[in-house]
Amino acid sequence: MKVTGFSIIKNAVQFDYPIVAAIQSILPICDDFVIAIGDSDDGTEQLIEQIKSSKIKVVKTQWNQQLRKGGYVLAEETNKALKHIPKDSDWAFYIQGDEVIHEKYLQSIHKAMQHYKEEVSVDGLLFEYVHFYGSYDYIGNSSKWYSHEIRVIKNQPNIYSYRDAQGFRKDKNKKLKVVPIEACVYHYGWVKPPQIMQQKKENSIRYYHNDEWIKKNTSNESSYDYAKKIENIRRFKGKHPKVMEKRIAKKNWEFLYDISKNKVSIKDRIKFFLKTYLGINSYYVNYKIIRPKKKR
Repeated sequence: MKVTGFSIIKNAVQFDYPIVAAIQSILPICDDFVIAIGDSDDGTEQLIEQIKSSKIKVVKTQWNQQLRKGGYVLAEETNKALKHIPKDSDWAFYIQGDEVIHEKYLQSIHKAMQHYKEEVSVDGLLFEYVHFYGSYDYIGNSSKWYSHEIRVIKNQPNIYSYRDAQGFRKDKNKKLKVVPIEACVYHYGWVKPPQIMQQKKENSIRYYHNDEWIKKNTSNESSYDYAKKIENIRRFKGKHPKVMEKRIAKKNWEFLYDISKNKVSIKDRIKFFLKTYLGINSYYVNYKIIRPKKKR
């Protein structure tokens, strides 16, 4: 079985993406790794070179500045990386620049890939998510955070990155058939120094909206107010991946929050009730969960 990891990145240094940790977190179970680096002027390519692994292949790209609707440019860049996956790879393992896999899940992920490699009904593997917010001590606890997403896909030409690259589709916009596995993605996209978080947020919306929309809907804040934006968070009681330890040790901002001040929205209360008591899942999902028969 051959596994190729892949990702995209641009201006990782400027916007403080943990891309090195992201790559290192899955590299042990990848035979090679494709990283598409967009036109950056902040030393991003040199940052990737510090990993010093012969497994890594760098693909230089130019981001289409005209694709400023719905984050489609992110999917376009992801598809560029996908095209460089070797034909003899069985699986493609996608990791975004602010996502990290804990080492405790690597064995079970590899085992699942081996188990479903020949199962034609399976297009990919579905991961759980933990979304960190404000600091490395808190995680999101409301419906605004997606709970699952596809991160391992079969290496097939009919599978492509969808919309803003959060998930995948195949053929003519069909949802992938996936199997949930016991593995979790640690998402650190909302854990940065407040000033950098604000800069990253302002930069990100340029991939979703035009200049007119941005002018009308953005403020001139110098730093991101984590406490003001909170809906519902809780304390993280687990351990972070080893590849994140140095980064966490260098944390240079303070974020404390009294979780007793949490507010659960009516929307969340209704969704929770429907799912818990009526078995109705009203959350948006970009996949179809299947449960293939167990092999004897």
